[in-house]
Amino acid sequence: MTDPRPGALTPWQYVQNVLFYLNVAVGTLVIGLLGLPALRHGRAGANRVATRWIAYMIWAARVHLRLTCEIRGTPPTHDCIVAAKHQSFWDIMVIAHAVPRRAFIMKREVMRVPVMGWYAWKTGCIPIDRARGRDAMAAISTTINQRLSGEGLGQLIIYPEGTRTLPGQRRSYKQGVATIRAATGLPVVPVAVNTGMFWPRGGWGIRPGRAVVEFLPAMGPSVPQEGFLPRLEAEIETASDRLMAEAGLALPVPGDADDAARNRSHLSS
Repeated sequence: MTDPRPGALTPWQYVQNVLFYLNVAVGTLVIGLLGLPALRHGRAGANRVATRWIAYMIWAARVHLRLTCEIRGTPPTHDCIVAAKHQSFWDIMVIAHAVPRRAFIMKREVMRVPVMGWYAWKTGCIPIDRARGRDAMAAISTTINQRLSGEGLGQLIIYPEGTRTLPGQRRSYKQGVATIRAATGLPVVPVAVNTGMFWPRGGWGIRPGRAVVEFLPAMGPSVPQEGFLPRLEAEIETASDRLMAEAGLALPVPGDADDAARNRSHLSS
């Protein structure tokens, strides 16, 4: 699937991207190392450092790239699952900044990275071994229930598609979010984004603008488990399409057979 955003960077935008990443590299090292003593205070201390780092990233994007973010809807503050569309690293930052006790389900390998991996452990992120399949989901559900009976879970951020997608691209939602919901009874807060219109999947070629992350109404126990996943997908994708259209993406007209065939080809490639 081709990138639907505008063409090549201007020379100044290229320079801005370089300056941004240099700034972020230095800032990450300084904030991460200076914040290490806070890890002695457990999750609360690690979250304070993570909040500073995320705020620094958002500030640097605004200064160097003229990229800002808009939050719509009401970010949750209670124990819940945040099920989000995932288009770029930018939506990770914006969603994590919007909720007070963020945690992610992430690949186990990422949590072994020095410094940042330590913070991931301490902030409550849950590692997943994808090779274990259903056993991995069962282990995650057990971990969540243990936390719910103790200090609480916070806002567990999950990407139902399992990977980043390009603007206008769709992938089938994976069963994991429905499995965890059934095992824990937690409400699910859908999140729509258009971040990929500004911050590309590979992280290079970031463009100025105002990206939007929208928190949709929570799906509580009144939503039956049967049919939950299709409904979640429909709500997130419909809202994300609307946000991307606002940002200038020309989406296929529903029912256009040629566009549908092209989309299927993109997903299989």
